[in-house]
Amino acid sequence: MAFVGNRNVSLDDVWPVLDNGLTLLLNNLTEGLSHPKYLELYNSVYDYCTSRPKVGKNAAGANFAGEELYYRLQNFLQRQMKGILKSAENRMDDSLLNYYKKEWDRYTTALRVINKIFQYLNPNWIEREMKNKPVYEVYTLSLVIWKEELFKPLKTRITGALLALIEKERNGEQIDASLVKGVIEAYVSLGLTKDESMEVYKQDFEVQFLKETETYYTIESTDFISKNSVSDYMKKVELRIEEELRRVQDNGYLHSDTKKALKPIIERVLIDKHKETISKEFPTLLSNDQIDDISRMYNLLSLIQGLEPLREILEKHVQTVGFRQVHEVSKEAINDPQLYVDTILKVHRKFHTLVKTAFKNNQDFVSALDKACRRFINDNTVTKMAKTSSKSPELLAKYCDFLLKKSAKNTDVQETLEDIMLVFKYIEDKDVFQTFYSKLLAKRLINGTSSSHFNEGQMIAQLKQSCGVDYTAKLARMFNDMGVSEELLETFKNSSSSKDIHGVESFSALVLATGSWPLQPPITNFTVPQELVSCEQAFQKFYQSKYSGRKLNWLLQFSKGEIKTKYITSGKQLIFQASTYQMGILLQFNEQEIISTDELANATSLSKVTLSQTLATLLRTRVLLMEPSNGKLTAQSTFKLNKDFKSKHAKVLINVRLEPQQQEDTDETHQIVEEDRKLQIQAAIVRIMKARKKLKHGNLMSEVIQQLQSRFKPKISVIKKCIDILIEKEYLERVEGEKDTYQYLA
Repeated sequence: MAFVGNRNVSLDDVWPVLDNGLTLLLNNLTEGLSHPKYLELYNSVYDYCTSRPKVGKNAAGANFAGEELYYRLQNFLQRQMKGILKSAENRMDDSLLNYYKKEWDRYTTALRVINKIFQYLNPNWIEREMKNKPVYEVYTLSLVIWKEELFKPLKTRITGALLALIEKERNGEQIDASLVKGVIEAYVSLGLTKDESMEVYKQDFEVQFLKETETYYTIESTDFISKNSVSDYMKKVELRIEEELRRVQDNGYLHSDTKKALKPIIERVLIDKHKETISKEFPTLLSNDQIDDISRMYNLLSLIQGLEPLREILEKHVQTVGFRQVHEVSKEAINDPQLYVDTILKVHRKFHTLVKTAFKNNQDFVSALDKACRRFINDNTVTKMAKTSSKSPELLAKYCDFLLKKSAKNTDVQETLEDIMLVFKYIEDKDVFQTFYSKLLAKRLINGTSSSHFNEGQMIAQLKQSCGVDYTAKLARMFNDMGVSEELLETFKNSSSSKDIHGVESFSALVLATGSWPLQPPITNFTVPQELVSCEQAFQKFYQSKYSGRKLNWLLQFSKGEIKTKYITSGKQLIFQASTYQMGILLQFNEQEIISTDELANATSLSKVTLSQTLATLLRTRVLLMEPSNGKLTAQSTFKLNKDFKSKHAKVLINVRLEPQQQEDTDETHQIVEEDRKLQIQAAIVRIMKARKKLKHGNLMSEVIQQLQSRFKPKISVIKKCIDILIEKEYLERVEGEKDTYQYLA
């Protein structure tokens, strides 16, 4: 490249060359611009800008002439725009868009070269003059001219053509997406400054696009939902939202900034305006188990924060279904723990799966499920029939007992116990469950009927995790006592005391701590049969020698044993598995063949009630026969062994409990719970008053309920009685002159 230096060159000298070259660039791009021609044009600009001679003593270097050249270029580009505009006057729709895009591509491609040709002008004259005049760098100047001379006259028609194409696509027609994308990019490029980068696009296209979108979907949605089902409408909405968002994604043909304004509009028009109609369909979807539609409804309404009606409907629905399912099996379930718990679990599993899948484990819906389950589990037809909400924890504890016994035919006890803990979570009277569970556990441990100590331990661990250490402390100590008892028994068998036992093949005893086990002392006297006296005396002697000062209390009502028969007519020897009281009665027949009720009472010292119950079990199992056979049990009734007794098994369990006895046990357990509750309520009142010193009646009631609600729901009437008891015991007093106010007495 040869530079001319300070030779005086006029604009008229260089412009013909520039005019010819620029025209070639703007109108004949297919042939391109040769390198010599490019250098000629560049040198022409350079020569003109540096040609003026130095003026004055302070002048140095080039004078950077450029003003005339700048405005000559501006006029040239304006003339070009007029020609393009004239050719566009009769074009409409796709034809206009194609022409506009083609000319835009030609123009912007040429601009990159023109900007380089005039690059000497940019950092010198233009940069200096920009501080005082509205002048632009060459590339920006070219865009300003396009915007003012071509875009503004055409923008209404171009925007209309773009919107018409988009509507065609919404109506299912194929369109040239690349054409729309190209024109949209041109809109964005006309944002000439950083602050105005999206102004043209937003003002001249986006505003109208959003308005047209709202109008289009308002009409379509209103018409569609009036003629179709809600399920079909939701599918349509999903599709429409997906289509609209695809247009404004990074690979879509609209600018991604539009998404921020577009999304709330389509959500408002397609969902929010029809949310009541959509929500009203929810109960039907639930009843018909239309999971996909439920999930679709959740997804749509979550976009507009419109889920509260669904949450309320779900809560009522689960409660209704749960109540209905329990009601259908109530007559059997009230005496069938497995049926009762399985019915509850069936309802919970169904809706837990629904919440997990369709509602994505949304905490509001998890909470709705929990509330509904808590209501129908604690208040249903079975609890009403039993006239107590405590029936649920009772049946749950009995189902646990069934599962954990050796006789259970459940192959996956672990999984079922985990399901049980789901039900346990909803039980309000957890103290009732604890009392029944501890009594049943005690029986399993004493009778050796637990199927697995591992499963027992796992259940206690889960209860501990749910309710804390205090809840399971006694249960854990019961297991510890069993271990100590086994070691103690082994020591006894190896001691000299065991040699004092006569006439008994084997003997074992459990030593259980009074405070850990839910075992009541016997309610009747009992004379131990002579055949068993040596066992009791031998173990008593051994224990006293090992632990002097400790006292053993024999709980013979929980004892059992095996006795062999030698009287069966068939000659078959059977072994009866009997309670100690049954053994006490049967052993009397070693001395007499026929014995009256009075004679048995005198021989065993059993109370009338206990004797009657024990005889009833022996009569029911046909071990004994009574005379008169059809009469009621009286003091004069007589009994004899049934020598024709038959059984397929060598060992026969005759220690069966009658229904009246089972009901007595249940009633007794509930009574224990009620008494324990009174003590817990009193303890809570004292704790609260000790901390508060002085408290209003209403506040005291609220705090007591809050403290105890994790274990049971205390009744208002019982709390009032407990307050009166504590006043009598002088733990509290009523404050004179202050209504319904209590004061703690230290």
